[in-house]
Amino acid sequence: MSIRIWALPLVLVVSPLTACSSGSVDANAAAAERLVDVTIATQQGPRTFRVEVASTAEAQDRGLMFRTDIPQDGGMLFYPYPGDGGPPRESGIWMKNTPTALDIIFIREDRTIARIAENAVPFDETTLRSGGPVAAVLEVHAGKAAELGIAAGDKVSWEGL
Repeated sequence: MSIRIWALPLVLVVSPLTACSSGSVDANAAAAERLVDVTIATQQGPRTFRVEVASTAEAQDRGLMFRTDIPQDGGMLFYPYPGDGGPPRESGIWMKNTPTALDIIFIREDRTIARIAENAVPFDETTLRSGGPVAAVLEVHAGKAAELGIAAGDKVSWEGL
């Protein structure tokens, strides 16, 4: 009997604490369960990232918001884009609630890079546009595109999706 009396207050104390979390831990854990290697064929050779996959509209809306734990060779692949179905379309990405500066790589249906929005500013609500229809978007740490020689026209590949 004393165990039940003790356990109930513990549940009442712990439950509000978990309910107040942003939910990003659970969302991040779910996204991290599905990782894929994305390789970009650059003039200097192949560059590979191990990234999380956002394949639904909900996951793509959340993207890397609230994240500070992105590995240097990590990021997120939005594929298929759009996540709610349909053919490739112009993409508009913003950095709302995103504390990590990013390079946003827009990928055409033929898996070539259409455009790179380099060094997207954390928390900025300016919409960064692809400039044409895209079938995928890759987000990586800011500065990686320049550092690794990634450019528009480079071929992008991944498997298993």
